[in-house]
Amino acid sequence: MTSTTSTRVDSASPVETAALRRAFELARRGPAMDANPRVGCVLLTPDGTTIGEGWHRGAGTPHAEVAALADAAALGNDTRGATAVVTLEPCNHTGRTGPCSEALIAARVRRVVVSVEDPNPLAAGGAARLRAEGIDVLAGVLVDEGRQVLGTWVHAVERDRPFVTLKLASTLDGRIAAADGSSRWITGEVARQHAHDLRAEVDAIAVGTGTALADDPSLTARTADGSLHGHQPLRVVVGLRDLPADAALRGPGGDLVQVRSHDPHEVLAELGRRGVRHVLVEGGPTLAAAFLRAGLVDEVHAYLAPVLLGAGRPAVDDLGITSIDGALRLVTRSVVPLGPDVLVVATPAAIPEASPEASPEAQES
Repeated sequence: MTSTTSTRVDSASPVETAALRRAFELARRGPAMDANPRVGCVLLTPDGTTIGEGWHRGAGTPHAEVAALADAAALGNDTRGATAVVTLEPCNHTGRTGPCSEALIAARVRRVVVSVEDPNPLAAGGAARLRAEGIDVLAGVLVDEGRQVLGTWVHAVERDRPFVTLKLASTLDGRIAAADGSSRWITGEVARQHAHDLRAEVDAIAVGTGTALADDPSLTARTADGSLHGHQPLRVVVGLRDLPADAALRGPGGDLVQVRSHDPHEVLAELGRRGVRHVLVEGGPTLAAAFLRAGLVDEVHAYLAPVLLGAGRPAVDDLGITSIDGALRLVTRSVVPLGPDVLVVATPAAIPEASPEASPEAQES
């Protein structure tokens, strides 16, 4: 259909803004561990009455817009002339479900208010399709809040690689082990449980073969009582050496993947092919340095214990920095007390991504 009566409105009304914040709440009900983004949608009548709500419940289920239209139909509400307020641009492609743009056109909505434009080239184009049918589309409303709801999904799609969180746990003087190699436990129980909860929020955990062979970690996400979290991330070992048949990594937990490479770019490419959106790089110092030197760290979670060793293994190996002027600067995003310890969450101030040819290899083989 082509409308000749719609009048473009270049800003969101207070009612639409309130509806968008409600859509953010709905979006957060969707699964955090899913290949698809969390999306919410609210349908409004011209006078601002809500007539339908929906959110995406996971891959293969109806998208938020279709769910909201179904909700309106179940309530006996007419969607002709309605405004669809949605957290992410309606998709314009057919996957396991049909295009949301076509569903909105068929529902004869008058206006669509969007927070974040879809960065995925396979799904984008919904706004243009809607406009071609004479539907008023306003995009870019509460973008920062919308991106926060989308979380690591939007970063992964924009960068065409998984979002990388580097986890460090060290003494105040930056040591992860004493001179004799002992390291359990530097941080306290509260910090360790927080780290387990973080594992339960990511798609994959990566360590180098040196760490896997020296520490024999299980890389599981555990609750406070020691049982496994409902979600167990993929366990990734980076390097060339084989793991022994009785390695803890072969025990209960997430699937085990060995990426036989020293190049962080190749690691992320392989994980991306496996549908990983968020990877937690846990160790050791060589793997951490390799990802930092390659410019592939998006966020750092540093657990700091009020402990001094003065010697021992550093948290990060040589970054090739010889002057303070060349220091890798981070921007602190939050500081969280965890019992006697503290968590510092920071993001690199500016690290241009190196090309695969220029990236140094991780030598934890």
